[in-house]
Formats: sequence, C-alpha cells, structure tokens
Amino acid sequence: MSAECANPLLLGWIKEWLDQAKERNTKGAIVYKKAYESMKACPMTLSHPFEAKALAGIGEKLSDRLTERLQAHCAENGLPMPKLRRKSRKRLSGENVQDAEAEAEVEEAPTKKPRKAKAYVPTLRSGPYALILALSTLREDSSDGLTKPRLIELAQEHCDSSFSAPIDTTKFHTAWNSHKTLMDKDLVYSFGRPQKKYALTDGGWEVARKIKRTTDGTLDDTNTSHEQGSSKSAQRDSTSRRTVTPAQTVDLEDEDIITQVPFQKTLPKTRRIPAEGLATLTTEQLKAELDRREAASKISQPNPAEPEFVPILSSPRESSRKPRTLDKKNGQSMSAALASGPISNESTLESQQPTFQPVHIAAGAFTVELVLDNREVRSRTDRDYIASELTKRGVSPITRSLELGDALWIAKIKDPTLLSRHGEEGDEIVLDWIVERKRLDDLIYSIKDGRFHEQKWRLRRSGVKNVVYVIESFSMQEETMQKYHEALESSIASTQVIDGYFVKKTLKLDDTIRYLARMTMMLKRLYEFSPLWLIPTTSLSPTAYLPLLTSLRTTNPVISYHVTFSSFSSLASKSDSLTLRDVFLKMLMCTRGLTADKAIEIQKVWSTPRQFVEAFEACGAEGGEKGMNKKMDLVWSVAGTLVAKRKIGKTLSAKIAEVWGEV
Repeated sequence: MSAECANPLLLGWIKEWLDQAKERNTKGAIVYKKAYESMKACPMTLSHPFEAKALAGIGEKLSDRLTERLQAHCAENGLPMPKLRRKSRKRLSGENVQDAEAEAEVEEAPTKKPRKAKAYVPTLRSGPYALILALSTLREDSSDGLTKPRLIELAQEHCDSSFSAPIDTTKFHTAWNSHKTLMDKDLVYSFGRPQKKYALTDGGWEVARKIKRTTDGTLDDTNTSHEQGSSKSAQRDSTSRRTVTPAQTVDLEDEDIITQVPFQKTLPKTRRIPAEGLATLTTEQLKAELDRREAASKISQPNPAEPEFVPILSSPRESSRKPRTLDKKNGQSMSAALASGPISNESTLESQQPTFQPVHIAAGAFTVELVLDNREVRSRTDRDYIASELTKRGVSPITRSLELGDALWIAKIKDPTLLSRHGEEGDEIVLDWIVERKRLDDLIYSIKDGRFHEQKWRLRRSGVKNVVYVIESFSMQEETMQKYHEALESSIASTQVIDGYFVKKTLKLDDTIRYLARMTMMLKRLYEFSPLWLIPTTSLSPTAYLPLLTSLRTTNPVISYHVTFSSFSSLASKSDSLTLRDVFLKMLMCTRGLTADKAIEIQKVWSTPRQFVEAFEACGAEGGEKGMNKKMDLVWSVAGTLVAKRKIGKTLSAKIAEVWGEV
C-alpha cells in the first residue's frame, strides 16, 4: 500500500472505516469508497489531514476524524503533531497535483471578521415608520404611553397603508401588525393591564431621532408633547399646558374626569393651567370650562354607610362581614390589609375607587352571542361537533380560545364603531354568565392535580356573577368510581354550598349542547331588551377590579355593569402580569389539600414567600427536635382554630413545613 500511495497511514485508516461500513451495510460505504480512491490516487504527501479536504470525496467531517486519529497515533508513539498547512483553494486531481506541491507552507489564513449588523431603518411611510413617529410625540422622560386607538390615530397620517383595514381583501394583516416587528427588535415595549399602552425604548428613541433628522433636518431634544397630535382635542390640551409662574395659575379639573359621573369618595386629581390662557378661549370654550367647574363642585362627599371593599380573592358574599382583629404590628385589620395588598409599597395602591363615566349601550343595539372555547371538542377527529349541533338548534356560536371557562355569552354591538368612539377596542361586551364544562373523568383528574380549586379561584376573581358548572357523566370502571365517589360528591357539594356556583348534571354531550342552546335563548330574552352599562377600560386595574364591581353592584343593584371582551381576557389571563400576591397563592396551592381559602389565610399573615421562609427559619433556629416541632406546628398555630373551610390542621401544617421549612 505504501508503494502505491504517498499517504499510507491515512489511506489505511480510511480503508479500515470502509470495511466496517461494508460489514454494517450502511450508506457510509459509498462515501468512504470515494474518499479511499481519491486518497489512493493522490501522489502528494500531506503533512496534515486538514489538507485532505482538497481531495474529491473528503469533506470537513472526514478530515476532522482523520485529524483525531492522527493525534491519537502521535500520542501513542511519542511523535510530534504535524503543523497545519494552508488549505488549497482548488480540489486536487491528477492534473493539478504538481502545482499544489509547489505552494509554500504557511499558517492558515485568519477567519473573516463577522459583518456588523446594520441598524434597523423603517421604510418611508410604512407601518413601523408611522408608529415610531407617533410614539415620539410623547416626552422621552415620560412614564406614560399611548393606547392602541390613540396610537393608530396619530400614526395613520404618516402611513400610506391603513391601520384598520387591509388593502388587499384576500389578506387579514393591516399596518398595525408591524408593531410586532418593532417589539421583536426591542424598539417598542408595551405595559399596562387590562388596557395596554405602548412606548419607545432607548433604541426606539435613537431610531426616532434619525428619522426626524432625515425628514426634518432638525430635532427637538425635549420632544413634542403628546398633546401635539392631529386631533382638535389634542390641540386644545396642548394650549392649556403653557409654562407660567405660580402666581398666574388656577386649578382646573381634567377634561376627561370632570364630565364623568362620580363613583369615588375623593376629588380627582387637578392640574395647573395658566390663568392667561382663559383670555384666549372662545365663548363656547369658556362656557364649557365653567360647566366643568360647576360639575366638580357637585362631586359627592364620603358616605360612611357605604360598605367596605371586599378582599380581591374573597367571595362577594363575605363583604358584609366585620373586620378581623387588628394586627398589633400595624394597627389595621387583616381583611383591610389583604384588600390593600400584601406588599408594603402597595398598601395604598387601590384605597380609592376611580371616577368614570359608564358607557351606555341602548337596548336593541346589540345581540347576545354564545362564545365557545375551541379546545372543547368531542374527539380529536371530530372537533366541530359541538358547534355544528348548536347551529342545528338555531344557535350559531363563535369559536375562539378563551382565557377562562369553556363557554360564555357576549353582547355583540351592531355598530362596530360604537365602542371605538368611546376609546374602547372591539365590539364585544362580556355578560355575567360563564360555563365550565367538566366530564366526570376530567373532574377526577382536576381534583387530583389541584386544577379544580385553581379554576374556581380564577372564576371568583373574574367578577362574573353567574357561574355554571356542567358535570357530564362518563362511563368509567366501577373500581375507579368507588374509589373517588366521596371526593366527587364532596367537590360538587362544596362548589354549590361554599362557592355558590350552580351545578348542572347531564348524562351525555348532546344534553350539554341542548342546555347551552336553551341558555342562549333565555339570555337573549333577558338582555337584548335591556340597556347595558360598560365600565371604561381606563378605569380598570387588576387589583381594583373586584372591589369596584362589588361596590357598584351594592350601590346600584338594578344596573348591570360589564367590561369589554378584550379587558375580560386580559384580567382573566393566567400569566398576564401576575402580581407577587397571585404567584405566592398559586405556590401555596400546589400543596395537596391547601385550598384557595386556606392559602389566603396564610397570605394574610405572611405577605410574601420570603416572609414565610424566614418564619420557618426562625422556628428552626433552636435546632433539634424542638425546632422541628415548631416548624411543623407553625401554620397550625395561626389557622388551626378558624372555621372549617379555612382551618388548617396539624397534618396539613406538617406537609406545608416539609415544602417550605425543609423539615
């Protein structure tokens, strides 16, 4: 072999791999055979296996394998590893081998420097271009943002495409979809819940400056204010923000607040405007301002008889209970502490209800529609059975993904622009009815893994007044039914008695479909001939939503208050802006047997996970068996004497200590 080939060592290794591939009857035999013939025909001595890449049939992977084999060979025999020569740019063959031998031995050429990524530059009058210019109307040091309707209003004049309707009728995307590109490139970020607001990041402000330098040639470093938009209302706002001395200012209520019906106990925030600005107003504007001042003076005084706000995670029925014993540390009741938030810097976050003007939806201006969760199917192969059967019964459901529940009812506004004229998104309002469907086997599994209690907890937080649990029978093994019979009966009874939810039992899926059809017809007769009152999204927040609903329903039981579908989905989302309080409660409820009510009792005493862990560490400071017993009885000593549904026994307390106290 050495007489025929200039590289017998490399050729021998390739021949060895070729024989192994033939024995295994793998496709690699074809590759090794081609590499073997190419190496055998090469008359040039290769100083390094890396140079074999120039031969036909030998690539990167095979040359690396030859290099590893050569390194092992040199290590075994105490030989130095050959230096690497520059790889040939041409693939060697019989004709050009002589020229390749004449090349000088040099080090391998340095790798090329990676190309620097170009800065993102949006196309002139495109969607991203218009959005960046619209967001740049905010002050750079402002913590506020623009809502979607306001952002679209300001951006439309800078864009050739529409933000509301696609240019091509065969497509569904509008210029608004380009905001995802800006968020992916970290030029725009969103915040707020349930109403999202958008603002520029530091990188977005850099792009905005470049755009302004290119288009205008100048840039105002202080940025124009948000009120310098194209609408007349924005122009009027900008007029009222001139800089004056303190002696020339007067208090004037904000235009968006002073015209609203007051639902809070305190006066809204005021702003300072120049007194000289009153002289520049027209007669109509001056009259409007005087009317606003008169309305401000009529805001109601605090009503001592008004009931206190209920805790966010508690049932509305418990709002009439007397406050618990005062906490000696801070002098406030435990229930008040829970309502105001467990974290010290959030203690006064939602102590006041917002003032707002509810949007009135006249009777007959909407239709009641059933919305089904698209994950509710008969089987994997028959996903449209429920929707098709409902259609046969005269109900055409809307199928989409729901954040909470398996079915709910909405009021579909006939005029699609009605809510947008009031600053709201979409044309759908959620009604006070929601259905959670549980097949018998699914109910057993949800009880075992804790989903059943977690879903009831989320339903309670949703603010929906009428919750219906549909329990659907399902054929199961008799042994399984006997094992979980008591757990099923107990869970169903607690859902009715403790949670106050209506439970409807059906024998099969067709019975559930008929029930949903009858419910839809009933709700059409109940709602379509009555007006609705919509709470503006700007007045909603995750922590104040339930107290606000409870107060409104208590003071105005005849009027039905609702929220838009987008706001409801945001508030009911599992992962959208979870607070520390929510995360802590969900962590506690991961322990088997620890329900939402019991978790709330723990959270009332230890506001955060850190406080809870530190309490266990303090108990274990003594060490030994005494410290361990203190850990196991820590939670029981606090919640061991409460009522049945909130009581935590010694067994459950010990189980909690195993998780949190590392007993």
